[in-house]
Amino acid sequence: MENAVQRFLLDDLDIRGAVVRLGSIWQQLLTNRDYPGPVIILLGEMTATALLLTDNLKQAGRVTVQLRGDGPVSLLVIDCNDALNTRCMAQHADEVPDAPPLALLGQGQLLLSLEFPSMRQPYQSVVPMVGNNIAEVFEHYLMQSEQITTRFFLAATESGIAGLFLQKMPSTDQRDPDGWRRIETLAATAKPEELIGLSPESLLARIFHEEAVRVFNPRAVTNNCPEDREKIGNMLRTLGREEIYGVLDERGAIVIRDDLANREYRFDRAAIDELFRDMPETPPTVH
Repeated sequence: MENAVQRFLLDDLDIRGAVVRLGSIWQQLLTNRDYPGPVIILLGEMTATALLLTDNLKQAGRVTVQLRGDGPVSLLVIDCNDALNTRCMAQHADEVPDAPPLALLGQGQLLLSLEFPSMRQPYQSVVPMVGNNIAEVFEHYLMQSEQITTRFFLAATESGIAGLFLQKMPSTDQRDPDGWRRIETLAATAKPEELIGLSPESLLARIFHEEAVRVFNPRAVTNNCPEDREKIGNMLRTLGREEIYGVLDERGAIVIRDDLANREYRFDRAAIDELFRDMPETPPTVH
């Protein structure tokens, strides 16, 4: 199934995992972005990883992942909720060299935020980026933060992204002392075109054909970011009449870009007049 995350369990070894594949949803996320190729690869691998992390949460919640760096790519943001509704964005310089994707970030940090209904404030973690690629960065993070051995195998192109996730359970070594090493080795044989092109069932059958694999029902991934013009209008009102009309006189219109939702809001003079119609031109004097 395209545009979905599908969990699986290697029953005899007590190793859990999941496969994510995005096609049309990934192309929708990239619509009107015009990102350079290396940025697409970085953002795609990040998106696949964030979806796998969100699907693996023990309770319903929201995951927001950021990579910030001092290189040509300065910011990557992925936001996923428990329904696997996904948003993403990247900020980069005008010129992005053809270099290994992670090198484009330079020196940077991984910021991960977990938000659950039971929490008053999101849990946030900020750590240095450690690793040679996106997979290694998150493998290191999970080992340091949760002491869980995890592997990610990722692939990204303009047309699709995919990821294979493996996680070692406490009883894995008891089941088979050589099991984790064997499964890692088999998973590493998956080629990028297989990750993106094969269905999860076909991919798992190809990689683990001698293992007992239990596959669960897929969960659909969406990109549903409805327009919220009222919210943007309220934000403009808080900036005040003088500032907004100053920009309007200079530029002829107010254009607000919501990069994460991939939406642009344009307010002409008539729209601005309507926004401020019920607001006084000058604030009342306080005595």
